[in-house]
Amino acid sequence: MDTLKDYVQKNKERFLNELIDLLKIPSVSADSAYSQDVIDTANAVKASLEKAGCDFVEICDTPGYPIVYGEKIIDKNLPTVLVYGHYDVQPPDPLDLWTSPPFEPVIKKTDLHPEGAIFARGACDDKGQMYMHVKALEYMVQTNNLPCNVKFMIEGEEEVGSASLSWFVERNQEKLKNDVILISDTGMISNTQPSITTGLRGLSYVEVEVTGPNRDLHSGLYGGAVANPINILAKMIASLHDENNHITIPGFYDKVEELSDAERAEMAKAPFSLEAYKKALDLNDIYGEKGYTTNERNSIRPTLDVNGIWGGYTGEGAKTVIASKAFAKISMRLVPNQDWHEITELFTKHFESIAPSGVTVKVKPHHGGQGYVTPIDSIGYQAAAKAYNESFGVQPIPVRSGGSIPIVALFEKELKSKTILMGFGLDSDAIHSPNEHFGVFNYLKGIETIPLFYKYFVELSKK
Repeated sequence: MDTLKDYVQKNKERFLNELIDLLKIPSVSADSAYSQDVIDTANAVKASLEKAGCDFVEICDTPGYPIVYGEKIIDKNLPTVLVYGHYDVQPPDPLDLWTSPPFEPVIKKTDLHPEGAIFARGACDDKGQMYMHVKALEYMVQTNNLPCNVKFMIEGEEEVGSASLSWFVERNQEKLKNDVILISDTGMISNTQPSITTGLRGLSYVEVEVTGPNRDLHSGLYGGAVANPINILAKMIASLHDENNHITIPGFYDKVEELSDAERAEMAKAPFSLEAYKKALDLNDIYGEKGYTTNERNSIRPTLDVNGIWGGYTGEGAKTVIASKAFAKISMRLVPNQDWHEITELFTKHFESIAPSGVTVKVKPHHGGQGYVTPIDSIGYQAAAKAYNESFGVQPIPVRSGGSIPIVALFEKELKSKTILMGFGLDSDAIHSPNEHFGVFNYLKGIETIPLFYKYFVELSKK
């Protein structure tokens, strides 16, 4: 451990500078204007894997953005760890809310990060966390401490649904054969209390369109006489929750997994301050489904949220129109046993049924994925727990995350492997938001902890 810590501290500035260079490339997969930047990032990841010690690295073409595959095979009789990550990032909008440009990384000290945090789009999600694995490999190769085989699969479409990853995995099962999959695209409770994510919510993401008259109308001449698509859309969205914030779509809860009182009590042991939670978000009070705690609402319960809504005139000044169309983007976070295809169908049927006759409605599914729960008695989980315990000096707590990584369920189905989610981010890192950041402590601590996972996974696999 001393050698590992010494190596990380000795190379600290280089590790930070390499990540900063990667963060400067605006690899926004959702916007075609950045397509060349996404490709450039794939090439940069390839180069970093080669320098870290992979014996074979290639850029794999897909129907979409390429996947970077790399491997270091030292003995085919030893276990193989498959590392998954993504090099694409969310759009940086709204730009005016950033305190520094999103693709000009800077290190700033904060209350939670006295050693500094890297502020940039992708710092935590997922370039910083992905790059920890690259540097962990470098350490293990340079110090002759790599105890098993390792493969890397780094994609460029995670933020837009990972469609090409499914295509790639289905066609490369032998290439990707492994004993455990390791992902760092999640978080932990705090820098003093590590945790391991054992559950992820699924996702159904749709876009809705409400159409009224065949053109924008003068609100004085036509107001009150025709259906206003924006008004109608607002009413339809409002009706999707009842007074207890329970989702009203028929059949939505039919397959929801209900945790026992004992399981909920175990979850409640995780340290959590409601006052600190409200303060961090500048909220007077919390809000959510009746009968559940805050941590239950954002992890073990399904949700429905509007992610964007627009229509009519939104420019400066006034323009008195009744819009011809109104739109919204809606995401539903799902829990285990809820099938995202089925939920999308239930939503579509219900949303179309509640539209008044004065408008027409279209529902366009975007992407989705299944929820996932990993057992805490697996060798992979036990190895991760021992790694965190040695690195932090504290036993990690198993937690369920409110986020979604749709490909985790795909991996188990296609590759027959369990996934271990070793995240090092914090809830306050503002992923997907302006001023996303990743603590210098967290970044370096990840590089320190990951090699310990390899060590313990191999040791436990021998028993």
